[in-house]
Amino acid sequence: MLSGTAWALIGMGLAVGLSGIGSSIGVSKAGQVASGVISEDPSKFMKCLILQLLPATQGLYGFVIGFVVLLKLNIFSGTLTALSPYGGLAMLGACLPMAIAGLLSGIYQGKVAAAGIALVAKRPDENIKAVTFTIMVETYALLGLLISFIAVYIPNYA
Repeated sequence: MLSGTAWALIGMGLAVGLSGIGSSIGVSKAGQVASGVISEDPSKFMKCLILQLLPATQGLYGFVIGFVVLLKLNIFSGTLTALSPYGGLAMLGACLPMAIAGLLSGIYQGKVAAAGIALVAKRPDENIKAVTFTIMVETYALLGLLISFIAVYIPNYA
């Protein structure tokens, strides 16, 4: 069986990796639509860019959880904390809300952002509505971040 510290690091990798994948897919979907809109009307660049950037936040949230795990393991002090296997599995579980929410909300936020960019293409003055729709998906990434942060940071997993 893996050590507890290894399980914790796997959890960290999942939080960072899956959130980053979700953001990459979401930003890519929005960017593809934005490129088409901007090829027709370059003046819409900033409105499209704001919408394209929104799915990138999931990757940042995953990075925050990864950083908190590294802090909890004292990796920056040079003295790695040894966790029991159960403590490590618990920290792995604590990372999963961010990993799963980051992956899925990043993908779906990208789809909503792409639809918002299509809205901006036809009705540029409706960009605030498009941003609002896109931010609604962000709520679930924030909930994943919050619960993972609390679950990783507060308990003593040693």
